[in-house]
Amino acid sequence: MPVRLIVEDGPYAGVSRASVARRARAMLEALQMRDRELSILLTGDDQIQKLNRIYRKKNRPTDVLAFAQHEGELGDRSDRLLGDVVVSIPTARRQAEARRGDLESELTMLLAHGLLHLLGWDHETAAEDRRMRAETSRLCAAAAADALAPRVKGAVKSRVKSTSRSRANGDSIARRASRTSR
Repeated sequence: MPVRLIVEDGPYAGVSRASVARRARAMLEALQMRDRELSILLTGDDQIQKLNRIYRKKNRPTDVLAFAQHEGELGDRSDRLLGDVVVSIPTARRQAEARRGDLESELTMLLAHGLLHLLGWDHETAAEDRRMRAETSRLCAAAAADALAPRVKGAVKSRVKSTSRSRANGDSIARRASRTSR
């Protein structure tokens, strides 16, 4: 279950490449997608704003974008690659601070949210939003449980490979986070 992780404009304080990759693998395991491949880009606000402007016509930074391999005319459902999840570390850090949470938990939640978008989940209706929140929580719990499991030295390796996709399916979940913290 390859997880390809790229850290751009980093390193970022409080962000462990190994932990992010391990949590992503745990989420794929929880989804019974052990044979699938996921690419993750951890970046800054400038880069995610560019992507948000190009693909979503929104000229502002966002927290997470998902570029699904299986969407659109050129989508290939037989491909093992799910797609790319792009996370802005500065935005995630601000959101974690606003919620009085820690960065690792915020990154885990954003990764789960982006991964679900890659799989076609959405939150356009209240019912969809409830289901997606529940599944996000389930994936975060699986990632946290895996993080607590004992590790064999050298068992976690982070592979780096640059990939790009032509489709975007991202959004800012800050508004939902603020609704839940009320």
